[in-house]
Amino acid sequence: MAQEIHFSDEIYYTNRELSWLLFNERVLSEARDKQIPLFERLKFLSITASNLDEFFMVRVASLKDMVNAGYKKRDIAGMTAAQQLVLVNEKTHQLVDQQYNTYNRSILPQLMANGLRIIMHHEDLTKEEGAFVDSFFTDNVYPVLTPMAVDSSRPFPLVRNKSLNLGALMKKKSGDKELEFAMVQVPSVLSRLVEIPSQEGRKLILLEEVIERNIHKLFLNYDIVCSYPFRIMRNADLTIEEEEAEDLLQEIEKQLKKRQWGQVIRLEVEEGIDDRLLKLIREELAIPKEDIYSISGPLDLTFLMKLYGLDGFDQLKEHSYLPPQPVPEFSDGEDVFETIRKGDILMHHPYQTFEPVVRFVRQAAKDPDVLAIKQTLYRVSGNSPIVAALEQAAENGKQVSVLVELKARFDEENNIVWAKKLEKAGCHVIYGLVGLKTHSKITLVVRREENGIRRYVHLGTGNYNDSTAKLYTDIGYFTCSEMIGEDATAVFNMLSGYSEPRSWNCLSLAPHWLKDRFIYLIEREKKHAQAGRPARIIAKMNALCDKDIIEALYGASAAGVKIDLIIRGICCLRVGIDGVSDNITVRSIVGNYLEHARIFFFENDGRSEYYCASADWMPRNLERRVEILFPIEKPDLQEKLEYILDAQLRDTVKASILQSDGSYVKVDRRGKEVFNAQLAFCQAAKAAAKEKSDTVHKRVFIPKMHHDE
Repeated sequence: MAQEIHFSDEIYYTNRELSWLLFNERVLSEARDKQIPLFERLKFLSITASNLDEFFMVRVASLKDMVNAGYKKRDIAGMTAAQQLVLVNEKTHQLVDQQYNTYNRSILPQLMANGLRIIMHHEDLTKEEGAFVDSFFTDNVYPVLTPMAVDSSRPFPLVRNKSLNLGALMKKKSGDKELEFAMVQVPSVLSRLVEIPSQEGRKLILLEEVIERNIHKLFLNYDIVCSYPFRIMRNADLTIEEEEAEDLLQEIEKQLKKRQWGQVIRLEVEEGIDDRLLKLIREELAIPKEDIYSISGPLDLTFLMKLYGLDGFDQLKEHSYLPPQPVPEFSDGEDVFETIRKGDILMHHPYQTFEPVVRFVRQAAKDPDVLAIKQTLYRVSGNSPIVAALEQAAENGKQVSVLVELKARFDEENNIVWAKKLEKAGCHVIYGLVGLKTHSKITLVVRREENGIRRYVHLGTGNYNDSTAKLYTDIGYFTCSEMIGEDATAVFNMLSGYSEPRSWNCLSLAPHWLKDRFIYLIEREKKHAQAGRPARIIAKMNALCDKDIIEALYGASAAGVKIDLIIRGICCLRVGIDGVSDNITVRSIVGNYLEHARIFFFENDGRSEYYCASADWMPRNLERRVEILFPIEKPDLQEKLEYILDAQLRDTVKASILQSDGSYVKVDRRGKEVFNAQLAFCQAAKAAAKEKSDTVHKRVFIPKMHHDE
């Protein structure tokens, strides 16, 4: 029997923030991969920039708050917040250098070779191009700008979070020669890409270059000494005293306004900026030298996503991936509830369309036999058909209860708008729970039928967002199981009335006992291995950083359990530790779609169990959020999950493997099949839809044979 080991030593763990930076490096590696179509590489480079912005606004901001508060407690890897900040700064500067090396040395030359030139500096314009740009400035840009000078009567202006600005030093044309500071914000209401008429391919210039070329027109009584773009990042992590807030909605609205005033945590400036201008900006924003990023190229590479959307470059985009395919179980025009009654349905988005979920809520809104609709909303699209259906349901006299999570980070404003609309339509809206985020994805429809009340339930690993459902890989599950229906009712009673049932049939919830459930399942595999019985764990999620879960995995591995982890982002577990994690492999898949599904497999001595969940193995998910784990028990649906996990473990194209030194290395393809799991899922969804279509076509269109034929 394996000796009991306690894994409290920091050598067994990787720091969360450094692990996240490794994830963003994996995204950047897609932008650097010359096997990928050029415009797809643009997209990945844009994503790395967007990811980094959020990382600073939340994670780096949190570390700075800890340092400022004198917080000395160490993380699971044994590092203080101050130590983490030093390493994060070092690694982030390296990452940014890699981003711009990729942009300047690889992306720009390839764009030019394909007939698209981005003019980096307005000084490079020809006379004719310059005349066009100047005219464009006068007609389209000048009326929108607000130049801001700084003097004794005009203080240093508010520099908004994530805004792109031009800072300038200037001298009065008459009078003393003292340098004065001025600033103009590059307006986000205008396209950052300005196309210049050209006979040779297509030419673009960035809006900030157009403004910089004409900045003298904004300050007519001054000579411009120099002007350079700069951009800041502020602490955007909301601090909400929920216990003291009389109205959570009002408190969040108030805190959102403070985001523009948060502490400056990063300053990006153009490489070569005038030292005098940089000194002035630094002093006004009170930002230390290590938080300044000197950028060799355009600030804020998220504009590359707009470049991706340009017409005329389809040949430089990926076309192997298919649009979402129909879900075979759902036929056009067929009653959704009748379809679900035939048997549980598992959907794999975005390979299969999200439309049945929208249809489910829409039909429930109109069906005279539906008595109630209850749903949790964490993130929804800007023009959500689900919210529209819920409004219609309330107007049709249904009992509609919706938990709108106002604390969904960076979606707070959007969710406040939806919450108010739903309330106005007559829905009962719950604004989340005090101290917890409701991250679970569940819909309950209560319907009156011949045999009495029946409950229909949808559970998912992803949000009720029809837009991101085309980009994120997730699992959706429909059932009218009586036991799950009872649990779903209990979930909503708990959310609306704080009444927790004494027992549950199938669902496991955080923060109450989901973590204990996961540890129990891991420990059970460990006991099977110790007794010589079949034992294996496969777990797919977005992040793993919960110390208790990691300890349980180490214990199971030490006992001989084979553990395969498919983790997109953060992983604080270390592999390759003798006697501890020899039996654990970790892989990360970064591909065309964002891996978002949470799927868990436990072999259980040959009585395999499969689960899906809204939760990752992180303390915030298991201890500070309302999350749901749901079992998938039907053998045919288990086979679908088995196929998904097996395909991802076979991936040799988009998978990177965690090494014992903490780095990630792409799968060595030598002697292996070239296999892209995401592409395989596209093809499988297409084949399933075609098989269903062919069957329907034969049934409907093939004429019956006459007896004499």
